[in-house]
Amino acid sequence: MKLFSRKPRWSIVTSAPKGEAGKQWGDYWFATDLAEALIAEGVEAKVVSRAGANSEKRDSDDVVLVLRGLRRVIPSNTSATWMLWVISHPELVEAGEAGQYSRAFAASNHWSPEPEIGEFTPLLQATNANRFRPTTSTQKSGVLFVGSTRGEFRPVVRDALAAGIPLEVFGVGWEEFLAPDQIAGEFLPNSELPNAYANSALVLNDHHRAMAELGFLSNRLFDSVAAGARVVSDPALGISDVFGSSVVTYREPEELAEIYRNPNAHFPVDSTDAQRIRTEHDFRARARTLIAAAESARHE
Repeated sequence: MKLFSRKPRWSIVTSAPKGEAGKQWGDYWFATDLAEALIAEGVEAKVVSRAGANSEKRDSDDVVLVLRGLRRVIPSNTSATWMLWVISHPELVEAGEAGQYSRAFAASNHWSPEPEIGEFTPLLQATNANRFRPTTSTQKSGVLFVGSTRGEFRPVVRDALAAGIPLEVFGVGWEEFLAPDQIAGEFLPNSELPNAYANSALVLNDHHRAMAELGFLSNRLFDSVAAGARVVSDPALGISDVFGSSVVTYREPEELAEIYRNPNAHFPVDSTDAQRIRTEHDFRARARTLIAAAESARHE
């Protein structure tokens, strides 16, 4: 039974601010890739900044999907079906939040919030398999980290420097912690990110502590592994279950130094993880899950 005589209209509400500032947030590009996937699956979809979450324009939407980040969004009293997807900062989700939505998802296979928080269906983050794919080049070089400081000396960058590893670091705020010649740039355009990952000898990753402990795996992992990169990360709950041998975890700078000196001893040469991630964890797969959930909610 079809619910619409036209394509359903979706808005994806991201926690990023509007305008050019929002384009420096990973949440914005996550939402953009998801919108592309939803459109490919037959719905109309657009990305809305956090400022537009409760705009009167939501009255014309059929589905509003909120990507939960730093701030709670309370659904407007509209005829739209509102769904929640917690992709970061699960420690900030408040009591009763899930119950305000028709469906609620969380980007972890292991998170079991307190009953007063509500019930969530696991739905991991994803990648855009159209953009993130292995390179045909065999000349990979350099160790790459892409991300802002988030107001702190990010542990994986700090540990890599302590281990004597030369880095390419892209992101905002690093002048507080690094010398000018250690900063490759404040911003690596999203269009250049797939090649940057695919052509790096190693890609570094870390998590907020709460996200690592609760199994909220970084989007950087999905993108970089899909691009065929070898990734070194801090430990996170469930990381090996999802990414197999393409992500190696470390705890001390000495371990990081050993991985850098002898990567072939830690990473298999013939890994098939990139193709598996691109197949199982593509945004198109997430879009199909979300569309089915919205249709089920609207039937109810």
